[in-house]
Amino acid sequence: MSVRTRFAPSPTGSLHIGGVRTALFSYLFARHHGGRFVLRIEDTDRERSTPESIQTIVESLTWLGLTWDEGPYFQSARSDLYRARAEELLAAGHLYRCYCTPDELEARRQAALAAGRRPAYDRTCRERTRPPAQGAPFALRFRAPLDGETAVADLVKGPVVFQNAELDDFIVVRSDGSPVFNLCNVIDDLDMQITHVIRGDDLLASTPRQMLLYAAFGATPPRFAHVPQILGVDKTRLSKRHGATSVLAYREMGYLPDALVNYLARLGWSHGDQELFTRSELITHFSLENVGKAAGIFNPEKVLWVNFQYLKATPTAELAEQIVPFLERAGLPVPTDRAWLTRALETLHDRAKTLAELAEFSRFYLVDALEPEPAAAKHLRPEIAPALDDLVARLEPLPRWEAATIEAAFQATIAEHQLKLGALAQPVRVAVTGGTVSPGIYEVLDVLGRERSLARLRVARARLDTDAARARP
Repeated sequence: MSVRTRFAPSPTGSLHIGGVRTALFSYLFARHHGGRFVLRIEDTDRERSTPESIQTIVESLTWLGLTWDEGPYFQSARSDLYRARAEELLAAGHLYRCYCTPDELEARRQAALAAGRRPAYDRTCRERTRPPAQGAPFALRFRAPLDGETAVADLVKGPVVFQNAELDDFIVVRSDGSPVFNLCNVIDDLDMQITHVIRGDDLLASTPRQMLLYAAFGATPPRFAHVPQILGVDKTRLSKRHGATSVLAYREMGYLPDALVNYLARLGWSHGDQELFTRSELITHFSLENVGKAAGIFNPEKVLWVNFQYLKATPTAELAEQIVPFLERAGLPVPTDRAWLTRALETLHDRAKTLAELAEFSRFYLVDALEPEPAAAKHLRPEIAPALDDLVARLEPLPRWEAATIEAAFQATIAEHQLKLGALAQPVRVAVTGGTVSPGIYEVLDVLGRERSLARLRVARARLDTDAARARP
């Protein structure tokens, strides 16, 4: 039988880093083996499941390129199947009706805690043959073995053994008729012919109960692989205080999907010392044997570094398209001339770590009315005015406006005024970009073009006159 994996999130909120890492491992395992990757939405929690969360899950996986081969299947549409299979187990004696009320169960739980015992169902109804009253509501419980053990040959953790006596007679159908997670999970995995279940190790405790259900159905269970959880840099459970945890938050911040996929793949899995992988390399090399047993540490700085590497490797023409929504969000004009935008971004390409940062870095190319940063304005001093006038006079008649001819004009000006390059280049940089840090000033002027460059230099020159007039007594 070919490999079939699945990702089965509950739509009760955003898809977070831990969940999507599980989806990624399932996706890579299926692709590596030429198998099928199934998307199943476990939306049986009617109160907490929302259409918005379902949309977020689908959108997150689509953005990351984790394409599924089947689905999405919805558990809420499969209730008839769950009821029918539960009736099979009841008829075969694997389930029994439990008439205990919530108040009775809570009283017994409190009594067990007060006595220092582990709370567990006392099997009051296990051998009951008739209801306490006509029409009394009941739940369906699994008739768990009272002794022996259930072993799980986990593909990540190795052999894990559970004592059956500690498993309790767990509920599989609630008194309102709704099936619980363990039953739905097993029935769906059987029906969808899932061969490998890759999920977080927070679900390891559910596995022996599911193994018992597989045995009751007379079915061979899938292979299980429980991957370690993801922690923050302080070794505590990953939460918002460690940075963004929602997948789509990274899209909004300007991360590239392949960069996030690369980082998450390496978060708990390794292939030698290699850090950066193409998608095809991940598929080729991925194996559960190289998934570690220790928790992964989510490091926002490392994610940013990986994204920086991907941005640098992305063709600038592609970035010119990808940056558009970030320009719009920043309130910046979007150039219709994509070739010019590509030229501008080429000068910034190796500086920005996210698309949002790249958009902000490009502001001086797109907006002419620039107010110099306070720390930068000090470079526009009256004594530079003669050299600035001379530079403008040399730049204006240039036969070709390009970096080489612009540089020649600078060199002639600093020679004439006996200045170091920085003494002229920095005021010019402030005049045309509003700041003290930018790509090479010749490149910047070249990209801005003759008219816009000269206009900004003249504005700066007029500012010097205004400042000088204010300084006079």
